[in-house]
Amino acid sequence: MLHRRSLIRASLAVLGAISGYAPGAAPAQSKPLVTVRYNEVVRSLLYAPAYVAISKGYFKGAGLDVVLTTANGGDKSMAALLSDSADIALMGPEAAIYVLNSDSTVKARIFCGLTATDGFMLVGRSKPEKFAWGMLKGQEILGFRPGSTPLLFLQEAMRMNGVDPDTDVKLSNNVAIPARVGSWLAGQNQYAIFIEPDASQLELDGKAYFLASIGATVGFADYTAFMATDKYISANPAVLQNWTNVIHRAQKWTAAASAAEIAQTIGDFFPGVAPKALTAAAARYQKLKIWKTTPVIEPQAIERFQDILVHGHVLEAGKRVKFTDLVDAQFASKAT
Repeated sequence: MLHRRSLIRASLAVLGAISGYAPGAAPAQSKPLVTVRYNEVVRSLLYAPAYVAISKGYFKGAGLDVVLTTANGGDKSMAALLSDSADIALMGPEAAIYVLNSDSTVKARIFCGLTATDGFMLVGRSKPEKFAWGMLKGQEILGFRPGSTPLLFLQEAMRMNGVDPDTDVKLSNNVAIPARVGSWLAGQNQYAIFIEPDASQLELDGKAYFLASIGATVGFADYTAFMATDKYISANPAVLQNWTNVIHRAQKWTAAASAAEIAQTIGDFFPGVAPKALTAAAARYQKLKIWKTTPVIEPQAIERFQDILVHGHVLEAGKRVKFTDLVDAQFASKAT
């Protein structure tokens, strides 16, 4: 990704941060803050509400001191969660599904939703008068890690538009996440998928041209969500409820704010990215309704997500997991 820092400690001032909470409630910061080790799968504008919550002091106002690390891969993020080097992780539901179907004695469950669908954009090296998915046939495409949500959603978008991802195209899926932009700039592949703000920054620099939104093509299916292990959930229900409340507050702020306000609020998380690119990226995500406005995850969204895993041959039809085994809905249902 364009931003590669892997560690940020959320140590922002909390003056006024508890405004908007219930009148008469005791200030959360009168008690010692609870440290939460938070691991995000990659750094992306796709997770803007989480950065808003940190930047605006919402977490500290709720009594949480968030220590953020970036894994650069769903497998790495899940490994951090299962090894107890992270308390809460943000990644695609597929990671938790794989673990549920594994022999691991430690299981992870989703407790709070963040994004409504895929946030990647298909880009090309030239701008056609009118894009058609058939143009991808016979071409080399920079994909993503095998089994990951970006690749699975790209493949689903292709299948929906008459392109067989197994035979019609050559997918490059072995480029490390931090090296993807450099690979594209070096001239590798004719097409690629990039998340924001990478896509908008490349467009601004004249290095890529937007062709299609993968999420808009595939439709809504909860794409990234917050999860924790069963053990952590059982031992820390108040922490998870506060977390979910904070994310809901940040989701509402993000939905009401202008793209420029969003870019300004979270700009520190993306050093080196032009404010113009951040603003364009935020505007695009707002238009496409990529960000959820509530932490609630609906069963049909998970069913659609598992359809995509089955179509992508990474989940056997007989090993689909139950919604109640994957999602602990109690916190989102009570979010304020």
